[in-house]
Amino acid sequence: MTGPGDATPAVRLQGVVKRFGTRAVVDGVSLDIAQGEFFALLGANGAGKTTLISMLAGLARPSGGSVQVMGHEVAREPYLTRRLLGVVPQELVFDPFFTVRETLRLQSGYFGLRRNDAWIDELLHHLGLTQQAEQNMRALSGGMKRRVMVAQALVHKPPVIVLDEPTAGVDVELRQSLWQFITRLNRQGHTVLLTTHYLEEAEALCSRIGMLKLGRLVALDSTHALLARFASTQLLLRTSGQPIPPQLLHGSRADGTRRAWTVRDATEVERILGELRLAGCAVEELEVRRADLEDAFLQIIGSAQPAREQAA
Repeated sequence: MTGPGDATPAVRLQGVVKRFGTRAVVDGVSLDIAQGEFFALLGANGAGKTTLISMLAGLARPSGGSVQVMGHEVAREPYLTRRLLGVVPQELVFDPFFTVRETLRLQSGYFGLRRNDAWIDELLHHLGLTQQAEQNMRALSGGMKRRVMVAQALVHKPPVIVLDEPTAGVDVELRQSLWQFITRLNRQGHTVLLTTHYLEEAEALCSRIGMLKLGRLVALDSTHALLARFASTQLLLRTSGQPIPPQLLHGSRADGTRRAWTVRDATEVERILGELRLAGCAVEELEVRRADLEDAFLQIIGSAQPAREQAA
């Protein structure tokens, strides 16, 4: 297995476009993901993340540009690139007539792997499926089916692992065990591409992040650099009494039942509190904290300017 310093990218997208009719769902995306990297691709619903993954997996053809896996063009070598990828899709897709173990053995057979039971047993163990190994797929809960789909994607030990919303709607136990296992594989040299709406997962796990908006790449940098550049101190307030003055609302955003302001220092906090006091707004709850990736994401996606250059 190779590491992050290897010259050939695990994934290379060059000017990738995907149109449906006249609408560009993916619009000129270019980025490299290094071998051994843990990379997050973030964006709101409809940003183009799943479409990009479909093109990477060879399930959809780009309208323009180039998609490569480990130096191989997906359009020219679809069978080879498919062997290099393990994709966990959003949808639960399974055959209801097989047990968990039979499902994984069949999946192994698709890749020409005959004696794969030792690795299947390891997957079952690490994904908490050992007790369900002989159960029929249709008898499993949604969370257990999700675990089987992860095992299917990993059954041929692919160098590149693609996880499209893998923990959507699953319990905390699965989320924790899955990330422990995937992190272990990443440390062994596997490249991981993750899409998720749980931004705390991306912040904790990923060394680099790309953000999509309406099919365009609007940010591409290390997690640390994005946080340092966009995530400043946040003031969060819940008020009662009079409405918040319009001039203060203009510089804030909703955060559940609270309002959030990006502030530079204590003087700015004092100014906001003073204006609220003069307007007759009573402060019921106050929190000052360092912003996280969610705050950075909201700032970046709100600006919508495409990323013109890739960070080293």
